[in-house]
Amino acid sequence: MESTLPSTAAQFERSVGVVKHHQIDHRTIKLIVGFIALFIGPLTSLLANDRTTSISASYYVAGPTQTVFVGFLFAIAALLAAYNGFSRAEMILSKIAAGAALGVALFPCGCDGRPESVPYAHEIFAATMFLILAYFAFGFFQRAKAKPGRPAKARAGIYAICSAAIVVAIVVLAVNGGLATQASEPPFAGHLLRGVGGARRLWRLVADG
Repeated sequence: MESTLPSTAAQFERSVGVVKHHQIDHRTIKLIVGFIALFIGPLTSLLANDRTTSISASYYVAGPTQTVFVGFLFAIAALLAAYNGFSRAEMILSKIAAGAALGVALFPCGCDGRPESVPYAHEIFAATMFLILAYFAFGFFQRAKAKPGRPAKARAGIYAICSAAIVVAIVVLAVNGGLATQASEPPFAGHLLRGVGGARRLWRLVADG
């Protein structure tokens, strides 16, 4: 008897014309991630008592700066965990990206000469997250490109720029980090979030995947 309740309820809803809507659909998730990416840099900089050398260095600034940095990354992780995409591959990758976002928050960088609790963990998690975001942006580009109309074509261009900018920034900064011998912080860890920040901010424009 209990097994028939869901189907009976669904039939009743259809008979009376009830239309179900997702509380948070994929467009809302992408929009929130975009806003977080847009404001995490300015907020951490504004709330810090002293100038930080990178967004990742906000972890070491006690008070609201650290709270915003860690809290926003946890929010991104939760949103990516809720995002299932349009395929099984996107669903799996979104969960990996969610774990990577948590890793960025929980394993701070070796900023300003501070020792890392787990060497290169911050860099690996950050690179993983950004590479998956680049893959998503490329997928959005392909879907938008296939749609008719000028707005879709404009979105396709934004997605292409976003995806390419993330990949190029990661490659360039990784090479820079490998060649650097002395720096106040590891360049790959210290500047990755800053260098890719502009590309991530384009996510706020993904109102329609």
